[in-house]
Amino acid sequence: MFFLWPDFLWLLLALPLLLAAYVWLLRRRNRAALRYSSLGVVREAAAGRAWRRHLPPALFLLACSGLLLAAARPVARVPLPWARSSIMLAMDVSLSMRVSDVKPNRLVAAQEAAKSFLRELPKRVEVGLVTFAGSSQVAQRATLDRDSLIASIDGFQMQMGTAVGNAIVLCLAELFPEHGIELGDMTFGSMRLGRSLDDKAKAPPKQITPVAPGSYDSAAIILLSDGRRTTGVDTLEAAKMAADRGVRIYVVGLGTVDGDAATPDGMAIYMKLDEPTLREVARMTGGEYYHAGTAEVLRTVYQNLGSRLQVQARETELTGVFALVSSLVATAAAALSLLWFGRVA
Repeated sequence: MFFLWPDFLWLLLALPLLLAAYVWLLRRRNRAALRYSSLGVVREAAAGRAWRRHLPPALFLLACSGLLLAAARPVARVPLPWARSSIMLAMDVSLSMRVSDVKPNRLVAAQEAAKSFLRELPKRVEVGLVTFAGSSQVAQRATLDRDSLIASIDGFQMQMGTAVGNAIVLCLAELFPEHGIELGDMTFGSMRLGRSLDDKAKAPPKQITPVAPGSYDSAAIILLSDGRRTTGVDTLEAAKMAADRGVRIYVVGLGTVDGDAATPDGMAIYMKLDEPTLREVARMTGGEYYHAGTAEVLRTVYQNLGSRLQVQARETELTGVFALVSSLVATAAAALSLLWFGRVA
């Protein structure tokens, strides 16, 4: 916990003075009471309930402490409901996803885990789907329609190549359409052939002011890949674009980390999961990296992501909470004093 206005904490030094003043008043009253001959009888009558005399002032002192802390504007990391409204799933559909080291094979395991993730996610969160191999496509724009998403997941078509960076850029283009992100220009440059008149009329990409990584609360990207980039935009360049926009990328590395793997038709595919790059993507954007070597681990990863994306710890100002609790305590002190002694003070 920290305080936005810590100078107000100096006022807490006044609380011992209030306590000293209370003790002084008690002693003064006791000296005045010595003049009355019935003092012993009064003390005997009140001895069993002496704590009532001190409870309201103690509660009032506690309320003052809470109000002074509220004045300093405390801030703490508190678990709160997830504030994001959109999630982009970027899923690898390269030919290596046919490998069966993850049963029944990587593609089927990824499809089942993604569908399970959709079932666990709150219905109010929109989800979009991007598939990538040698190229990237938006299989489903962000929507609340889970049936359309499941149909898109079931309709994956595998291709050659792995363009991880392209998938990230395409997700960002979907999340920030006003930024004018053009994957074609990043892939082929401004001299690419076949540009239409509409393309020429498009505004140049919007210049953005970089923000803190992971600070954008309205979207996140979940990236699944089983290999390394073989084509397209550099993966870390794309991750930098996401980091500058504050978008977290949660990365799932699927399958074997290195070596050969066989496909069902007997074709040997050399592949090596580029864990250093994928870990760096997660680190740069404030996300997390997970390795899933089995279908069960993959399902667990997606379940954990679903839980994390529903509730997250965020820095939250607690001034209102401190002020409310302190006000209730002060009200309780006044009510007890009035109930027991017929006066507020």
